[in-house]
Amino acid sequence: MIPSLIITIDGPAGTGKSSVAHRLAQRLGLEFLDTGAMYRAVALVAIEQQLSPDGGRGLGAAIEREPPRFDWTTSPPRLMIGARDVSDRIRDADVTAIVSRVAACPEVRRHMVALQRAAAMEHPRLVTEGRDQGSVVFPDAALRIYLDADPIVRAQRRGEQLKACGRPAGEAEILQGILSRDRSDSDRSEGPLRVPIGAERVDTSELDLEGVVDCLESLARNRIGQRLTHSAVATDRP
Repeated sequence: MIPSLIITIDGPAGTGKSSVAHRLAQRLGLEFLDTGAMYRAVALVAIEQQLSPDGGRGLGAAIEREPPRFDWTTSPPRLMIGARDVSDRIRDADVTAIVSRVAACPEVRRHMVALQRAAAMEHPRLVTEGRDQGSVVFPDAALRIYLDADPIVRAQRRGEQLKACGRPAGEAEILQGILSRDRSDSDRSEGPLRVPIGAERVDTSELDLEGVVDCLESLARNRIGQRLTHSAVATDRP
């Protein structure tokens, strides 16, 4: 049996965790779990079913009826609700506007933690990203990383991402949203945004995507390189 290996990447909104985690997983021959997308899927359910984004019980029941899941046959895995691919829809502004409220619900977080741990049981060699992966979900991960960047830089990056998707937004508006999300994520009672104990902190303010991935790949190979030689997923370096 190939032994399990989990690398967690935590950090605030706009640090590029999802893109970095996917590219790092490719380079290391691991699979990729985007937990932020899972919370966005619950926010989409709240919108479509007209549920309160603060209503943990209603959202918890909706998750039990139809939990978000990933299609692991694609790279990166596509996020599904039932038979529907919602990977693109969850990035829309209406979902972004309420996802921090949804993520603050203790009942929602408990469901998500259980689903994330279940995913790791089925796909035990993972790079997983979010806001509580190294601190709550996988505190014994082989390598825990915390990405950070200046809020202004994060707002610029998010604006470029939206523009590339044909959804331009004002940088000042994006910055206020990021600062608000930072406060919400840090102040919530369950699974708050924290630097995990023993995490490697990496400031990405002066680095582009490839520079961040280079840094994390070097870090991983130096810290856990021997464990990576047993990788279960054969993936070419991009």
